[in-house]
Amino acid sequence: MMKAVRYSQFGGPEVLEIVDLPDPHPGPGQVRIAVRAAGVNPSDWKKRKGLMGGELPQTMGHEAAGVVDELGEGVADAAVGDRVFGFSAEGAAQAELAVLSWYAPIPPRLTSPALQPCRPPSRRPRAPWTRSASGAAARCSSAAPPETSAAPRFSSPWCAARASSAPPVPPTTATCARWGAEPVAYGAGLVGRVRAVAPGGVDAALDVAGSGVLPELIKLTGGPEHVVTIADFGGAQEHGVTFSSGDVAGRAVHALAEIGG
Repeated sequence: MMKAVRYSQFGGPEVLEIVDLPDPHPGPGQVRIAVRAAGVNPSDWKKRKGLMGGELPQTMGHEAAGVVDELGEGVADAAVGDRVFGFSAEGAAQAELAVLSWYAPIPPRLTSPALQPCRPPSRRPRAPWTRSASGAAARCSSAAPPETSAAPRFSSPWCAARASSAPPVPPTTATCARWGAEPVAYGAGLVGRVRAVAPGGVDAALDVAGSGVLPELIKLTGGPEHVVTIADFGGAQEHGVTFSSGDVAGRAVHALAEIGG
């Protein structure tokens, strides 16, 4: 038996429990890892509060990194003892053991990462790209690189709408600037401030904060098809924006090899 995070009713953090569950075992093409790090995302608390549906009880976590301790049938690109990171299709990565359906080696220079890459929409393939990230100082925004063949690491300008109604101040400003982004404060007049920074328009927008800015991001990009949110499930439904969830459809699994290589 292993320890895992689970909840049997919707609510606040108090509904989370550490429970004993049977050890999982990998299927064909999968690996099991002893978890060293697991991803925690804004969607976790939304799921826990019942805002994203699902049957009870529920385990938690889609991203994890750790050490391979069991191989599924047919696995030839990993060995027991390898350090890998990847995705748990079962949503049970916040546990002592996790089965990864997609994985890649952790580069020697990195500690155990767990992240969800994001690709720009394919409808507007011109370069350079200009993007807006809502909640830009978050690690999810920093892990949103463009197509390597279409644009540099960050276009100029790379607009960043930070999670505050006040003018941007250090360390957020310094963080965004280090990534090549131009910080822009939230609040009334957001659209005008971003347009002042990017007079040529914004090609795509990523919302990782879930702070109700989807209508503004739609205005900036010219349509909901150019906006992705990983934190505003209700807003995505209301405004026709793509919600990138923890499931396979919302994940750029192809990027694992790029990051792990």
